[in-house]
Amino acid sequence: MTIIATLLRSAELPDSPTARLDAELLLAAALGKARSYLHTWPERIVTSEAAAAFAGFIERRRRGEPVAYILGHQGFWKLDLEVAAHTLIPRPDTELLVETALQLLPRGSARVLDLGTGTGAIALALASECGAWQVTAVDRIAEAVALAERNRVRLELGNARVLESHWFSALDGERFDLIVSNPPYIAAADPHLSAGDVRFEPASALVAGIDGLDDIRHIVQRAPQHLAPAGWLLLEHGYDQAAAVRELLARHDFEQIESRVDLGGHQRITFGRLLC
Repeated sequence: MTIIATLLRSAELPDSPTARLDAELLLAAALGKARSYLHTWPERIVTSEAAAAFAGFIERRRRGEPVAYILGHQGFWKLDLEVAAHTLIPRPDTELLVETALQLLPRGSARVLDLGTGTGAIALALASECGAWQVTAVDRIAEAVALAERNRVRLELGNARVLESHWFSALDGERFDLIVSNPPYIAAADPHLSAGDVRFEPASALVAGIDGLDDIRHIVQRAPQHLAPAGWLLLEHGYDQAAAVRELLARHDFEQIESRVDLGGHQRITFGRLLC
C-alpha cells in the first residue's frame, strides 16, 4: 500500500523547474481530486489503479510532455479550457492581451475579432467579461476550430462564434472595433523551438518565417480592411520585436501606438488605432 505523501516524494522530474507542482497536479488528476486534497489527506492510501495512472503521467512528463497536454486542460483568465496537441497551451503572459483589450474598448456594444484563436482562450475570456460584445474567433486548423467551439459551448458563451478562416479569408466585408491576435512570432532558426515544453507544441502556431514577423506583417497589412472607424489592432509578439511591430503599425497609418510589458518585464504586446 502507498500513501499520497510517499508517491509525491518518489516522483522524479529532474528537468522540470516546477517539479513539485507538476507532481501534485498529476497525482490529483490520477486520484480524481482537487490539488488541495493532497495537502489535507497526505496519509490517505492510493489505490493501485490510481498509482499506475500517476506513474504513467510522471513518465510522460519526464519525457518532456507539457502537464496541460497530459491533463487535457489549462486555466486561463478565469476559465478552465480544454487543450490538445494541435493548439498552443494558453500562457499567463497572454492575459495581458485580455487586460489591455478590456481597457481599450468600452463595455457597451462592440465587435471583436480574435485571429488564430487556438483553444479560444483570448476570445472566450473577452466574451465572458463583456456580454454586450460580439466576439468572433477564427483559426485555419479545423481541429482547433472544433476545440475552441467545444470550449465555447461548455462555457455557455452565446456572444461568441468560432469560424474556420486563414486569418481574414472567411471575413470578407466584416469590420470590427478591435482585432486581437497572438500569432506565430518565433523565427524559424530559434533554438528555443527544440527546448522545454515548446518541443511538443505545433510548429505552425509558433514559427513565422526567418525573423518571426511574417504573420504579423500580414495581419497589420490586412487589418485596415476589417477595422471599423477608430478601431484598434492589438498584437502579442516576441520579447525583442516591439520596436519592429511599432514600425509596422506606423507604416500602415496606425496611430496612438504603444507597447506594454509582460510579467517578465519584456515588451510583449503592441497596439495601435486606425483613425484615418
